[in-house]
Amino acid sequence: MFWDNVAWVYDLFANFINRKANRALCEAVAQMIQPEDEALECACGTGLLSGVIATRCKSLIATDFSVNMLRRAERKYRNLPNIRFEPCDIMQLPYPDERFDVVIAANVIHLLDEPEKALQELSRVCRPGGRIILPTYMNRSESGKMGGTSRAVKTAGADFKREFTPETYRAFLTNAGYPNAQYTHCEGTIPCEIAVLQKPKN
Repeated sequence: MFWDNVAWVYDLFANFINRKANRALCEAVAQMIQPEDEALECACGTGLLSGVIATRCKSLIATDFSVNMLRRAERKYRNLPNIRFEPCDIMQLPYPDERFDVVIAANVIHLLDEPEKALQELSRVCRPGGRIILPTYMNRSESGKMGGTSRAVKTAGADFKREFTPETYRAFLTNAGYPNAQYTHCEGTIPCEIAVLQKPKN
């Protein structure tokens, strides 16, 4: 698997090549987490957001499909008592309905064959009135061109199923049933658009 193979160098991308966008991403997400939140993070990777979330919430289950990514994240944050790491497929979450106050799935929507199905799963496990936070890299500019860094990542083996601009990302979520999502833009080498979806109360 591509992500298992690149786990050992992923932090180089996150912390140096795309540092500006990821720093802004971490700062923005930190403001979206509440002390009483029971949180689920899907596609946690090597833990870019895991520590940020765990230090601000009541509890966090951080998951990823890649075992190697998950191991690196777990090593980083083994001293945090309120975080648990579990291998998990975002398309089939092994958690009961309405289990979490906030669900975060960062930089994964553009990699999925059926992102709408993933959104349904994220919504299923989110409590009524809770939030679904979806940061996603914008791997195309407003003009529709793919940047050099995105091209390099794709050439290396990342399988982009979607290539979003901020406009097409918003259109995708609107068409998926979230016309009232709130957005925060994080500029950087590969910019990131954070969408926050509010699950309606019963």
